[in-house]
Amino acid sequence: MKKLRKFSSMTAIKWFIYAFFLLFLILPLLAVFLVSFTNDPINLFGSFKNTETLRTTLEQFQNGTLENFKAIFSNGHYFSGLKNSILLSFIVSVAVILLCVPIAYGIARTNMPWKKTISALCTIPLVVPTFISAYAFIIMFGRSGWVTYIYQALGGEGLFIDPYSMTGIAIVQIFFFFPYALWPMVAAFKISDASLEEASRNMGAKGWLTFQTVTFPLVIPGMLSTLMVIFAVSFSDFGTPIILAPTDLNLIVVDAYREIAGFFNWGGAAILTVIMIAIAAIVYWLQNFFLKGRNYDTVSGKPKQIKLNKNRKVTIPLSIFSGFVVFVPLLAMLTVFLQSIATTWGKDPLPTGYTLDHYKTIFSSSLGNIQNSLILAFGALIISVVVAVFVSYFVVRQKSTSLDFMTTIPLIVPGIAFGVALIQTFNVAPLQLTGTAFILIVAYAIRRLPYMVRSTVGTMKSIKKDIEEAAVNLGASTFTSAITILGPLMLPGIAAGSILVFVTVIKETSISILMAPAEWAPMSLAIFQNVLRAEYYSAAAMSIILVLMVVTLQMIANKISSSSK
Repeated sequence: MKKLRKFSSMTAIKWFIYAFFLLFLILPLLAVFLVSFTNDPINLFGSFKNTETLRTTLEQFQNGTLENFKAIFSNGHYFSGLKNSILLSFIVSVAVILLCVPIAYGIARTNMPWKKTISALCTIPLVVPTFISAYAFIIMFGRSGWVTYIYQALGGEGLFIDPYSMTGIAIVQIFFFFPYALWPMVAAFKISDASLEEASRNMGAKGWLTFQTVTFPLVIPGMLSTLMVIFAVSFSDFGTPIILAPTDLNLIVVDAYREIAGFFNWGGAAILTVIMIAIAAIVYWLQNFFLKGRNYDTVSGKPKQIKLNKNRKVTIPLSIFSGFVVFVPLLAMLTVFLQSIATTWGKDPLPTGYTLDHYKTIFSSSLGNIQNSLILAFGALIISVVVAVFVSYFVVRQKSTSLDFMTTIPLIVPGIAFGVALIQTFNVAPLQLTGTAFILIVAYAIRRLPYMVRSTVGTMKSIKKDIEEAAVNLGASTFTSAITILGPLMLPGIAAGSILVFVTVIKETSISILMAPAEWAPMSLAIFQNVLRAEYYSAAAMSIILVLMVVTLQMIANKISSSSK
């Protein structure tokens, strides 16, 4: 009886976590799948409570149809959106890999000039929300952009680059998504066996031949993995297309948003959501398939120290190329900053004057948006910490593969797809939560929960089991030992994961734009609305404030991570 009492508290928590995932993740995804057949929202929760609602739900199922799935291939609008999204993601992923190979090699294997500075600047795109980077390209390359002015002054006609096009969207994603592929590739170059390259050179092979036949093939597995990651990131990106996609360019994420937010077409939004989830799941499966069960080890034993390439004919071109790549995002953010302090800035290379009035306006009229962002992010953080700590315990100590799998699902589901699923599920009584701050916080928490779980699971694995067993032997319950013993020991992992969750929630675009009610509009939604209303100066000022908040939090996270090592 005593053992049962000790076990019951943790069992109750485990079932509560299962219920949380079932209610806010599994059932919404199931509901959106069912709506793709019925064309109308399904009140799953009301069906359990009211017989009339249950009868209506059963009639909806009886009238279910495959027309929406057929429409994907017969409806030119939907099918072109799917093709364009896949094409865009493929172009971006391939371009990013080609862009990152020389930079990664330069950072990992050469002594190129300004290597530390370039490495530091490579972090800028990671802290900039995608819709802000898209907005920056409008200021630069739009009809009144300063790049356009210089281009036309030099004799060019029209736009140097049309930001409102597939090309414009691809360029923004390439220059702001490349760090996702860069750092894994840097690691791949660093851990590949240098003795094989040395053997190649000893046999008379020149530097380029050694790179082509030995060095490059060793990092191909890492390239395949990052290729899939960039494809998934580009495919699910909402911030860039919603700002830059013209009306005649169909992309599936924008179509899904317009179907639910503009036309209230539940069936159309549902089928596009299902397709997005399916594509993302296939990419995730392919990534695991290419790496699972494969051994890419080269030579066992202690690896030889890598000898950095000091050939200036190699290092200087690499430094120039890498500097150009990292300079583009930096220039984009400097452009946004200039816009934020400009009195007016038309078709000229620089503003006509400078002022801080736009920042004063933000802190006087939009302070609520900043407060909303902080409150919503803090609420999502609390949920993430509580759930992640116990999930990591069950995954590590009790080998709960089902919970481990559930925490990976948000990595597969695009933000816009998850938002549509939640809106359709919680749009009617008895759980009419759509339009409330609560469901917005839950959406944020579930979307970013995998980051917290990965951080806490790693910390949990480093804690020996005998520490908590000693507490249990002294009479403490499993729950008490988890709170008093494991909790404090997990603080470094919790702290690092907390900052990451907080930062990504502050930057969240798709969920905010789709689900945030007016009274709880965060900064990301306010910036988006300012851009749509052509209030560019206010949008620029708030964008800089948002990026500074993210940078500050990122610096705190890095400091916590370095101090915990």
